[in-house]
Amino acid sequence: MRQRLIMQREARLVRRGLRLEYATLGWNVAGVALLALAAWRARSVALAGFGLDSLIEIGASAVVVWELSGSGEHRRRRALMSIAAAFVLLAVYLSVQSTWVLLVGHRPGHSITGICWTAITAAVMFSLAYGKRRTGIALDNPVLRTEGRVTLIDALLATAVLAGLVLNAALGWWQADPAAGYVLVYYAVRETLAIRADLTAGRPRPPDGRVPDPPTGAPDA
Repeated sequence: MRQRLIMQREARLVRRGLRLEYATLGWNVAGVALLALAAWRARSVALAGFGLDSLIEIGASAVVVWELSGSGEHRRRRALMSIAAAFVLLAVYLSVQSTWVLLVGHRPGHSITGICWTAITAAVMFSLAYGKRRTGIALDNPVLRTEGRVTLIDALLATAVLAGLVLNAALGWWQADPAAGYVLVYYAVRETLAIRADLTAGRPRPPDGRVPDPPTGAPDA
């Protein structure tokens, strides 16, 4: 009876995790189209780049949907490697975009659509990231927890782009957006290195970052 209850609870958590990922997918698919139009109208590199970030988030969510539909350590490792690749792509994109904007002194036009969309997206992605982290901890699923960090970066990037758009529109401070981009590069690189360390050690980190205790009866190192 207890085992059955545990299996039912796990099934509910898996369904919740899938709903969170489908919500992320739907939001970002809509966002790619809207951001492409807003970026074209405003000639905004930040908005165009945020559209690319949305594509990366779509890929990461698809990886988690694939992983939650199966099981096995090998499948989890492949899923974590795919998410790490998404972090690398995000870091490369932000580095190139931020450096290019600073070097050429590119000043985008104003975009009310971009401001509204990034503000709403930031709120939505922070909520989704929180839900994924809670569900991933409850399921003890490192892939879902890690993808939650990708969603958190998406929320932070939305906030940075929003700040850049607002400061540019209100005060002409176009440098705010690329400066925030470098902060996110650091975060993305840190997460990539953390995933690589997890895969090298052969075991994912617990959500609080502590190294798990060896199993009972295991010999001391």
